[in-house]
Amino acid sequence: MAVLGLSALEEEIYRHLLRNPHTAVDDLHILLRADPGTTRRSLERLRRLRLVEGDDQHAAAADPESAVPRLAEDRLEVLHREMRDLTRTRSILDSLARDRPTDDPTGPAPGIERIEDLKTVRSRIDDLAFFARTEVLAAEPYDALSPENIAHARPLDMRCLRRGVQIRNLVRRTAVEDPTTAGYLRELVSAGARIRVAEDFSELILVYDRHTALVPVDPGDTSRGALCARESGLVDNIITLFERLWDAAEDFPGAADDPHGDPVDLSGTQREVLRCMCTVAKDETGARQVGVSLRTYRRHIAELMHLLGAENRAHAALLARERGWI
Repeated sequence: MAVLGLSALEEEIYRHLLRNPHTAVDDLHILLRADPGTTRRSLERLRRLRLVEGDDQHAAAADPESAVPRLAEDRLEVLHREMRDLTRTRSILDSLARDRPTDDPTGPAPGIERIEDLKTVRSRIDDLAFFARTEVLAAEPYDALSPENIAHARPLDMRCLRRGVQIRNLVRRTAVEDPTTAGYLRELVSAGARIRVAEDFSELILVYDRHTALVPVDPGDTSRGALCARESGLVDNIITLFERLWDAAEDFPGAADDPHGDPVDLSGTQREVLRCMCTVAKDETGARQVGVSLRTYRRHIAELMHLLGAENRAHAALLARERGWI
Protein backbone atom coordinates (compact mmCIF):
# COMPACT_ATOMS: atom_id res chain seq x y z
CA MET A 1 0.00 0.00 0.00
CA ALA A 2 3.03 2.27 -0.29
CA VAL A 3 1.62 3.61 -3.57
CA LEU A 4 -1.26 5.03 -1.50
CA GLY A 5 1.16 6.86 0.79
CA LEU A 6 1.28 4.39 3.70
CA SER A 7 4.43 3.36 5.52
CA ALA A 8 5.28 -0.30 6.06
CA LEU A 9 4.15 -0.13 9.70
CA GLU A 10 0.90 1.67 8.83
CA GLU A 11 0.07 -1.04 6.31
CA GLU A 12 0.96 -3.74 8.84
CA ILE A 13 -1.37 -2.14 11.42
CA TYR A 14 -4.22 -1.82 8.91
CA ARG A 15 -3.89 -5.43 7.75
CA HIS A 16 -3.69 -6.69 11.34
CA LEU A 17 -6.87 -4.80 12.28
CA LEU A 18 -8.57 -6.09 9.14
CA ARG A 19 -7.85 -9.66 10.26
CA ASN A 20 -8.43 -8.97 13.96
CA PRO A 21 -11.27 -6.46 14.46
CA HIS A 22 -11.45 -4.55 17.76
CA THR A 23 -7.88 -5.30 18.80
CA ALA A 24 -6.92 -3.56 22.03
CA VAL A 25 -4.96 -0.43 21.12
CA ASP A 26 -2.48 -0.91 23.97
CA ASP A 27 -1.61 -4.39 22.66
CA LEU A 28 -0.81 -3.35 19.08
CA HIS A 29 2.89 -2.59 19.55
CA ILE A 30 3.34 -5.90 21.37
CA LEU A 31 1.54 -7.93 18.71
CA LEU A 32 3.48 -6.23 15.91
CA ARG A 33 6.78 -6.10 17.83
CA ALA A 34 7.10 -2.39 17.11
CA ASP A 35 8.13 0.68 19.06
CA PRO A 36 5.18 1.93 21.19
CA GLY A 37 5.59 5.59 20.20
CA THR A 38 5.94 4.82 16.50
CA THR A 39 2.93 2.50 16.66
CA ARG A 40 0.83 5.18 18.36
CA ARG A 41 1.77 7.83 15.76
CA SER A 42 1.06 5.42 12.91
CA LEU A 43 -2.34 4.56 14.38
CA GLU A 44 -3.18 8.27 14.75
CA ARG A 45 -2.33 8.87 11.09
CA LEU A 46 -4.50 5.92 10.03
CA ARG A 47 -7.37 7.47 11.99
CA ARG A 48 -6.85 10.80 10.21
CA LEU A 49 -6.93 8.96 6.88
CA ARG A 50 -10.17 7.25 8.01
CA LEU A 51 -8.59 3.83 7.54
CA VAL A 52 -9.09 2.95 11.20
CA GLU A 53 -12.24 3.32 13.29
CA GLY A 54 -12.98 2.83 16.97
CA ASP A 55 -12.12 4.53 20.26
CA ASP A 56 -9.02 4.92 22.42
CA GLN A 57 -9.41 1.38 23.74
CA HIS A 58 -10.15 -0.67 20.63
CA ALA A 59 -9.59 -0.19 16.91
CA ALA A 60 -10.94 -1.76 13.73
CA ALA A 61 -10.03 -1.38 10.07
CA ALA A 62 -12.40 0.54 7.79
CA ASP A 63 -13.94 -1.39 4.90
CA PRO A 64 -11.28 -1.51 2.14
CA GLU A 65 -13.98 -1.33 -0.58
CA SER A 66 -14.67 2.29 0.40
CA ALA A 67 -11.41 3.25 2.14
CA VAL A 68 -8.96 2.34 -0.62
CA PRO A 69 -10.72 4.22 -3.49
CA ARG A 70 -11.07 7.27 -1.23
CA LEU A 71 -7.39 7.10 -0.31
CA ALA A 72 -6.48 6.72 -4.00
CA GLU A 73 -8.42 9.90 -4.83
CA ASP A 74 -6.69 11.79 -2.00
CA ARG A 75 -3.32 10.54 -3.22
CA LEU A 76 -4.09 11.66 -6.78
CA GLU A 77 -4.92 15.14 -5.48
CA VAL A 78 -1.55 15.31 -3.72
CA LEU A 79 0.26 14.14 -6.86
CA HIS A 80 -1.56 16.73 -8.98
CA ARG A 81 -0.48 19.49 -6.59
CA GLU A 82 3.11 18.24 -6.73
CA MET A 83 3.03 18.19 -10.52
CA ARG A 84 1.69 21.75 -10.60
CA ASP A 85 4.71 22.79 -8.54
CA LEU A 86 7.07 20.85 -10.80
CA THR A 87 5.76 22.57 -13.92
CA ARG A 88 6.94 25.89 -12.50
CA THR A 89 10.61 24.86 -12.82
CA ARG A 90 10.83 26.07 -16.44
CA SER A 91 13.04 29.02 -15.44
CA ILE A 92 15.52 26.65 -13.78
CA LEU A 93 15.74 24.52 -16.91
CA ASP A 94 16.22 27.60 -19.08
CA SER A 95 19.09 28.87 -16.93
CA LEU A 96 20.78 25.46 -16.93
CA ALA A 97 20.39 25.20 -20.70
CA ARG A 98 22.22 28.51 -21.11
CA ASP A 99 25.15 27.14 -19.09
CA ARG A 100 25.50 24.05 -21.30
CA PRO A 101 27.75 24.34 -24.37
CA THR A 102 25.83 24.39 -27.63
CA ASP A 103 28.08 21.64 -28.98
CA ASP A 104 27.33 19.35 -26.03
CA PRO A 105 28.70 15.96 -27.14
CA THR A 106 26.35 14.03 -24.89
CA GLY A 107 23.35 14.72 -27.14
CA PRO A 108 19.80 14.01 -26.03
CA ALA A 109 19.07 11.62 -23.20
CA PRO A 110 18.28 7.96 -23.97
CA GLY A 111 14.69 7.53 -25.05
CA ILE A 112 14.56 11.04 -26.54
CA GLU A 113 14.99 11.79 -30.22
CA ARG A 114 15.60 15.31 -31.49
CA ILE A 115 14.02 16.00 -34.90
CA GLU A 116 15.10 19.32 -36.41
CA ASP A 117 13.74 19.03 -39.94
CA LEU A 118 10.14 20.28 -40.00
CA LYS A 119 9.18 17.98 -42.86
CA THR A 120 10.38 15.02 -40.81
CA VAL A 121 8.42 16.30 -37.79
CA ARG A 122 5.20 16.46 -39.83
CA SER A 123 5.86 13.00 -41.25
CA ARG A 124 6.44 11.60 -37.75
CA ILE A 125 3.17 13.14 -36.51
CA ASP A 126 1.30 11.60 -39.45
CA ASP A 127 2.84 8.17 -38.77
CA LEU A 128 2.06 8.26 -35.05
CA ALA A 129 -1.54 9.30 -35.72
CA PHE A 130 -1.95 6.65 -38.42
CA PHE A 131 -0.72 3.84 -36.16
CA ALA A 132 -2.37 5.03 -32.91
CA ARG A 133 -4.42 2.23 -31.35
CA THR A 134 -6.06 3.54 -28.19
CA GLU A 135 -5.69 7.27 -27.49
CA VAL A 136 -4.39 10.57 -28.83
CA LEU A 137 -3.90 13.55 -26.49
CA ALA A 138 -3.31 16.94 -28.09
CA ALA A 139 -2.81 20.39 -26.58
CA GLU A 140 -2.50 22.78 -29.51
CA PRO A 141 -2.16 26.52 -28.80
CA TYR A 142 -3.10 27.75 -32.28
CA ASP A 143 -5.40 30.72 -32.88
CA ALA A 144 -7.03 29.26 -36.00
CA LEU A 145 -6.71 26.41 -38.51
CA SER A 146 -6.37 27.19 -42.18
CA PRO A 147 -8.44 25.21 -44.72
CA GLU A 148 -5.18 23.54 -45.73
CA ASN A 149 -4.47 22.48 -42.15
CA ILE A 150 -7.96 21.03 -41.84
CA ALA A 151 -7.75 19.19 -45.17
CA HIS A 152 -4.52 17.55 -44.00
CA ALA A 153 -5.74 16.69 -40.49
CA ARG A 154 -9.26 15.46 -41.31
CA PRO A 155 -8.37 12.04 -42.87
CA LEU A 156 -6.03 11.13 -39.99
CA ASP A 157 -8.41 12.31 -37.26
CA MET A 158 -11.44 10.60 -38.77
CA ARG A 159 -9.52 7.37 -39.36
CA CYS A 160 -8.54 7.32 -35.67
CA LEU A 161 -12.11 7.92 -34.53
CA ARG A 162 -13.56 5.28 -36.88
CA ARG A 163 -11.14 2.73 -35.42
CA GLY A 164 -12.25 3.57 -31.87
CA VAL A 165 -9.18 5.61 -30.93
CA GLN A 166 -10.10 8.17 -28.26
CA ILE A 167 -9.09 11.74 -29.13
CA ARG A 168 -8.88 14.46 -26.51
CA ASN A 169 -7.99 17.86 -27.94
CA LEU A 170 -7.31 21.05 -25.99
CA VAL A 171 -7.53 24.34 -27.90
CA ARG A 172 -7.44 28.06 -27.17
CA ARG A 173 -10.52 30.23 -26.81
CA THR A 174 -9.43 32.23 -29.88
CA ALA A 175 -9.54 29.04 -31.98
CA VAL A 176 -13.24 28.42 -31.34
CA GLU A 177 -13.98 32.04 -32.22
CA ASP A 178 -12.78 31.34 -35.77
CA PRO A 179 -15.78 30.00 -37.78
CA THR A 180 -13.74 27.62 -39.95
CA THR A 181 -11.87 26.15 -36.99
CA ALA A 182 -15.02 25.90 -34.85
CA GLY A 183 -16.82 24.08 -37.67
CA TYR A 184 -14.06 21.48 -37.88
CA LEU A 185 -14.01 21.02 -34.10
CA ARG A 186 -17.78 20.40 -34.14
CA GLU A 187 -17.19 17.83 -36.87
CA LEU A 188 -14.67 16.06 -34.63
CA VAL A 189 -17.06 16.13 -31.66
CA SER A 190 -19.87 14.62 -33.73
CA ALA A 191 -17.48 11.81 -34.70
CA GLY A 192 -16.65 11.07 -31.05
CA ALA A 193 -13.71 13.33 -30.15
CA ARG A 194 -13.61 15.27 -26.89
CA ILE A 195 -12.68 18.94 -27.15
CA ARG A 196 -11.96 21.38 -24.33
CA VAL A 197 -11.21 25.08 -24.45
CA ALA A 198 -8.74 27.10 -22.34
CA GLU A 199 -8.47 30.87 -22.21
CA ASP A 200 -4.75 30.78 -22.87
CA PHE A 201 -1.91 28.28 -22.76
CA SER A 202 1.40 27.93 -24.57
CA GLU A 203 2.20 24.23 -24.18
CA LEU A 204 2.20 22.25 -27.44
CA ILE A 205 1.78 18.57 -26.52
CA LEU A 206 1.03 15.47 -28.58
CA VAL A 207 0.84 12.03 -26.93
CA TYR A 208 0.05 8.76 -28.69
CA ASP A 209 -1.15 5.65 -26.83
CA ARG A 210 0.47 7.02 -23.63
CA HIS A 211 3.74 5.68 -25.02
CA THR A 212 5.17 8.35 -27.31
CA ALA A 213 5.11 12.13 -26.82
CA LEU A 214 6.09 15.02 -29.07
CA VAL A 215 6.93 18.47 -27.70
CA PRO A 216 8.74 21.39 -29.38
CA VAL A 217 12.45 21.86 -28.78
CA ASP A 218 11.70 25.54 -28.14
CA PRO A 219 8.08 26.34 -27.17
CA GLY A 220 8.63 29.90 -28.38
CA ASP A 221 9.90 28.83 -31.81
CA THR A 222 8.44 25.61 -33.23
CA SER A 223 10.59 25.96 -36.35
CA ARG A 224 13.52 24.63 -34.30
CA GLY A 225 12.02 21.14 -34.41
CA ALA A 226 10.62 18.69 -31.89
CA LEU A 227 11.62 16.19 -29.23
CA CYS A 228 10.13 12.71 -29.58
CA ALA A 229 10.09 11.02 -26.15
CA ARG A 230 9.57 7.33 -25.48
CA GLU A 231 11.13 7.18 -22.01
CA SER A 232 8.25 6.19 -19.72
CA GLY A 233 9.01 8.60 -16.88
CA LEU A 234 9.24 11.62 -19.16
CA VAL A 235 6.11 10.61 -21.10
CA ASP A 236 4.23 10.20 -17.80
CA ASN A 237 5.24 13.72 -16.75
CA ILE A 238 4.09 15.13 -20.10
CA ILE A 239 0.75 13.32 -19.72
CA THR A 240 0.36 14.74 -16.21
CA LEU A 241 0.95 18.25 -17.56
CA PHE A 242 -1.69 17.63 -20.24
CA GLU A 243 -4.17 16.37 -17.63
CA ARG A 244 -3.57 19.50 -15.53
CA LEU A 245 -4.34 21.72 -18.52
CA TRP A 246 -7.34 19.55 -19.43
CA ASP A 247 -8.84 19.70 -15.93
CA ALA A 248 -8.55 23.50 -15.89
CA ALA A 249 -10.31 23.89 -19.26
CA GLU A 250 -14.00 23.99 -20.20
CA ASP A 251 -15.98 21.81 -22.56
CA PHE A 252 -16.16 23.05 -26.14
CA PRO A 253 -19.47 24.94 -26.60
CA GLY A 254 -20.36 22.62 -29.47
CA ALA A 255 -19.86 19.50 -27.35
CA ALA A 256 -23.55 18.91 -26.68
CA ASP A 257 -23.46 15.95 -29.01
CA ASP A 258 -20.33 14.51 -27.37
CA PRO A 259 -21.14 10.86 -26.63
CA HIS A 260 -18.94 10.96 -23.54
CA GLY A 261 -20.53 14.06 -22.09
CA ASP A 262 -23.99 12.68 -21.31
CA PRO A 263 -24.72 9.00 -20.63
CA VAL A 264 -27.85 8.97 -22.82
CA ASP A 265 -27.59 5.22 -23.37
CA LEU A 266 -27.58 4.34 -19.66
CA SER A 267 -30.72 2.76 -18.29
CA GLY A 268 -32.23 3.89 -15.02
CA THR A 269 -30.86 0.77 -13.34
CA GLN A 270 -27.36 1.41 -14.68
CA ARG A 271 -27.43 4.99 -13.42
CA GLU A 272 -28.49 3.79 -9.97
CA VAL A 273 -25.78 1.09 -9.95
CA LEU A 274 -23.20 3.71 -10.92
CA ARG A 275 -24.32 5.95 -8.06
CA CYS A 276 -24.17 3.09 -5.56
CA MET A 277 -20.79 1.91 -6.83
CA CYS A 278 -19.36 5.34 -6.00
CA THR A 279 -21.09 5.84 -2.64
CA VAL A 280 -21.84 2.46 -1.05
CA ALA A 281 -19.14 0.44 0.70
CA LYS A 282 -20.51 -3.09 0.16
CA ASP A 283 -21.93 -4.69 -3.00
CA GLU A 284 -24.62 -6.38 -0.93
CA THR A 285 -25.89 -2.98 0.26
CA GLY A 286 -25.76 -1.56 -3.25
CA ALA A 287 -27.70 -4.50 -4.68
CA ARG A 288 -30.42 -4.06 -2.04
CA GLN A 289 -30.72 -0.34 -2.77
CA VAL A 290 -31.00 -0.93 -6.52
CA GLY A 291 -33.39 -3.85 -6.00
CA VAL A 292 -31.43 -6.49 -7.93
CA SER A 293 -29.53 -9.63 -7.04
CA LEU A 294 -25.88 -9.41 -6.04
CA ARG A 295 -24.88 -11.24 -9.22
CA THR A 296 -26.86 -8.81 -11.42
CA TYR A 297 -25.46 -5.82 -9.53
CA ARG A 298 -21.88 -6.98 -10.11
CA ARG A 299 -22.63 -7.69 -13.77
CA HIS A 300 -23.87 -4.11 -14.17
CA ILE A 301 -20.67 -2.83 -12.54
CA ALA A 302 -18.55 -4.89 -14.94
CA GLU A 303 -20.51 -3.49 -17.90
CA LEU A 304 -20.12 0.10 -16.65
CA MET A 305 -16.37 -0.36 -16.14
CA HIS A 306 -16.09 -1.69 -19.69
CA LEU A 307 -18.16 1.23 -21.01
CA LEU A 308 -15.94 3.72 -19.19
CA GLY A 309 -12.73 1.95 -20.16
CA ALA A 310 -11.77 1.74 -16.48
CA GLU A 311 -9.18 -0.60 -14.98
CA ASN A 312 -10.86 -0.78 -11.56
CA ARG A 313 -13.74 0.72 -9.59
CA ALA A 314 -11.76 3.70 -8.32
CA HIS A 315 -10.74 4.49 -11.89
CA ALA A 316 -14.36 4.09 -13.01
CA ALA A 317 -15.54 6.55 -10.35
CA LEU A 318 -12.98 9.14 -11.47
CA LEU A 319 -13.91 8.72 -15.14
CA ALA A 320 -17.63 8.90 -14.39
CA ARG A 321 -17.15 12.17 -12.49
CA GLU A 322 -14.96 13.59 -15.26
CA ARG A 323 -17.62 12.82 -17.86
CA GLY A 324 -20.44 14.20 -15.76
CA TRP A 325 -22.20 10.86 -15.37
CA ILE A 326 -22.51 11.34 -11.59
